[in-house]
Amino acid sequence: MRHLILILTGLLLVLSGYSQQRKLVVAADGSGDYKTVQQAINAVPDSSQQLTVIYIKKGVYKEKVILPATKLNVKMIGQDKNATILTYDDYHARKDSTGKEIGTSGSASVYIYGAGFSAENLTIQNTAGIDAGQAVALWVAGDKAVFKNCCFLGFQDTLYTFGPGSRQVYIGCYIEGTVDFIFGAATAWFQDCDIFCKKKGYVTAASTPDSVKYGYVFKNCRIAGNAPDQSFYLGRPWRPFAKVAYINCELGRQIIATGWDHWGKESNKTTAYYAEYKNTGPGFKPAERVTWSHQLTDQEAAEYTIIKVLNGWNPDLTYKK
Repeated sequence: MRHLILILTGLLLVLSGYSQQRKLVVAADGSGDYKTVQQAINAVPDSSQQLTVIYIKKGVYKEKVILPATKLNVKMIGQDKNATILTYDDYHARKDSTGKEIGTSGSASVYIYGAGFSAENLTIQNTAGIDAGQAVALWVAGDKAVFKNCCFLGFQDTLYTFGPGSRQVYIGCYIEGTVDFIFGAATAWFQDCDIFCKKKGYVTAASTPDSVKYGYVFKNCRIAGNAPDQSFYLGRPWRPFAKVAYINCELGRQIIATGWDHWGKESNKTTAYYAEYKNTGPGFKPAERVTWSHQLTDQEAAEYTIIKVLNGWNPDLTYKK
């Protein structure tokens, strides 16, 4: 009996360890545990199943932030979405120490490799500027990534949902840009987001793998901005099997009547899957859409549940502004 009690006690201690949270505070003024976000990330134990919460106080943190694949279950919470800013200014043509261009993937301000990551109340930006070309603000490869009430600021290639195999969720977020400013191979669910179109361009450039059923799903989002009328496509296929759906979204006057572009390759019309369902607003003109896009039936739209889209994962969608 005493042996059984010892075993049960040890098991409870192990389980309690998993349920506890490790808390770290970042403050640029030195009032926290660390002065930079990267220092806090480096302090997270490798391969830990324990949730680590990194609280980031108000401030502008100009640093290139990398969350390695070994840092699991990390949550970043900003003190104020508009005043807690992670920023950098790299761009694709910038040279590294060897004189080689860093490329689009090397330009990101923040990289997320670790699985189970989440963030709330943060602004992540790339300030390279509109003339810099590809300049990524956020690059996400880790599976089961959740962003709530966050802002992603940039121009071309703002948000790189790198994938493939990564499942990502964006709830109540603000995303702005010009050309292909939401792009990549991940499966990503966008809900209640504000998508802000600047100048002219394409909202999405998905590179969904052929083997994946869903790419990007925008639900109850608002697609608007300060771009001219009829200056933005809903998407174009970076890779042949791109998949994007807009469901119950409000489309602004910026959206081109034909809706979608095939990136100059006729065969993309037969492989890409672009769909809409019960959208509204001046940018929703189903009768004028390209013939190779789809207006979903009620039965088809019913398949777009978050659990099906994210292949069995059901993340918490609640958030506070």
